[in-house]
Amino acid sequence: MNTRHVTSLVAAGAAIVMLLSGCGSTGTSNSSNASDSNIISVYGSEPAHPLFPGNTTEAGGGKVVDQLFAGLVTYDAKGGIHNEVADSITSSDNATHYVIKLKSGWKFTDGTPVTAHSFVNAWNYTANSANKQASASFFSTIEGYDDLQKPDVDPKATLSGLTVVDDNTIDVKLSQPDSAFPVKAGSHAYMPLPESAFKDPKKFGQYPVSNGPYKFVSWQHNHSIEMVKNPDYKGNRVAKNDGLNFKIYTSPDSAYADLRGGNLDFTNTIPDTALTSFQSDKSLKAYNEPGGNTLTFTIPEWLEHFGQNEEGNLRRQAISMSIDRKTVAEKIFHGTATPAVDFLAAPISAYSKELKGNEVLKYNPSKAKELWAKANAISPWSGEFGIAYNADGTAKNWVEAICNYIKNTLDIDAKSIPMSTSDEFLSNVDSGKMTSAYRSGWGPDYPSADNYLVQLYDSSSADGKGGNSGNYKNPEFDAMMDKALSAPSTEEADKYYQQGEEILLQDLPAIPLWNQNATAASTSAISGVAFDYGGGPVFTALTKKQ
Repeated sequence: MNTRHVTSLVAAGAAIVMLLSGCGSTGTSNSSNASDSNIISVYGSEPAHPLFPGNTTEAGGGKVVDQLFAGLVTYDAKGGIHNEVADSITSSDNATHYVIKLKSGWKFTDGTPVTAHSFVNAWNYTANSANKQASASFFSTIEGYDDLQKPDVDPKATLSGLTVVDDNTIDVKLSQPDSAFPVKAGSHAYMPLPESAFKDPKKFGQYPVSNGPYKFVSWQHNHSIEMVKNPDYKGNRVAKNDGLNFKIYTSPDSAYADLRGGNLDFTNTIPDTALTSFQSDKSLKAYNEPGGNTLTFTIPEWLEHFGQNEEGNLRRQAISMSIDRKTVAEKIFHGTATPAVDFLAAPISAYSKELKGNEVLKYNPSKAKELWAKANAISPWSGEFGIAYNADGTAKNWVEAICNYIKNTLDIDAKSIPMSTSDEFLSNVDSGKMTSAYRSGWGPDYPSADNYLVQLYDSSSADGKGGNSGNYKNPEFDAMMDKALSAPSTEEADKYYQQGEEILLQDLPAIPLWNQNATAASTSAISGVAFDYGGGPVFTALTKKQ
């Protein structure tokens, strides 16, 4: 995912409260690329779900939702928080009670006002398990959340901790301290929705009404998503262009060919075939900067031999130590990725190269064989080991490379499993239907270790309620995350996050591989290319010479 401030990147209650108080295309061109228009055509992939912010957890839909909606806060390039629709967010009672004041005058693109009800109704809808929204876990610390997760919950049931005081005031009561609340309030899950979203959710997901820097125009499935500048937008991200056309591709190579041919203006997905040449291609402008994205692969708990037990942990550790991350980074990523040393990315304050147990992320074939043999002594291995990926992305070469390492080190049948489209792949991941390991990774929704750890590995994010698609559950890890959210300072919170990571390094619910740079390319006519704190492109900053 991608959204993106604070001088320190974990929400440490008092400092943040003070800061927030008071202040399938093949490249065919269309009319949106007309030379007399400042509409920018950019690389896109087909969203996995309708365009509901609370159900958007992947890049294809995330890029689009980011441009259409505006939340309580925004994040700058260094991860700093700035009020957007919020006028202030103040905390009391050890970060268990927040009062949110909204700015007046905001409107949705259908002309209706953005009010406290717009936020509270959206949050209730997302948190209620009957609505099957993938970001439900973002609300897990608000009073009443557990009641909304019951199998027979009324679809209209609401979070007891949310109260609309008046049109511009929201009172939030939490069931536990959550110092990260003001930070995650700018993520997709917390975006407001108009009344029309609840009257006809199916229609809204295809024709969203929003309040962000752009206004939705059309979604031609597997072809394009078009939007134009929103003249009524009142926030921090005013567009410097007239609109965006997300051209949907099933192959990054096709997009790159269109870019070189002048039929696409910008891409932030460089295909493997161009990684050695895109920075020296004189026909393009190239960009390669440190970013916040992580690359992993997940071995779900339900696979035979990979339960959350001694055998499963031994096998995960053996597989991890079978992989030469440094060589793959050099041979395949060509200076655009660095080997992982933990579960975070370098821009996040809790990131550390000194975690206890991080030797499982280092290439050690003899140790890998030893651990695999110990697992075989518990239960003999049989069958093949596969890693699934979407063939319309850039994973093919690195997935095949690590499968070869696993095969050669452990002497087992290991192979890559391509799935034709992101939509097919993500549908299987989200529904828990994967029958093999699968490529995974993360682009942050908000600048905090909470986003990488709680949203991906906490029990509250499992069972389809968040990003914990492998259904990892460890009460010891959960308790450490609770301590981090209760910490009075960033420094203390980071210690708990790091202790939680040391638990993850034993269990390896996902296997960290690399941290990816922010890479992109544009035609020579494009200027204003910039990246947010997580390495995502700032589409509102793009302009085009006429």
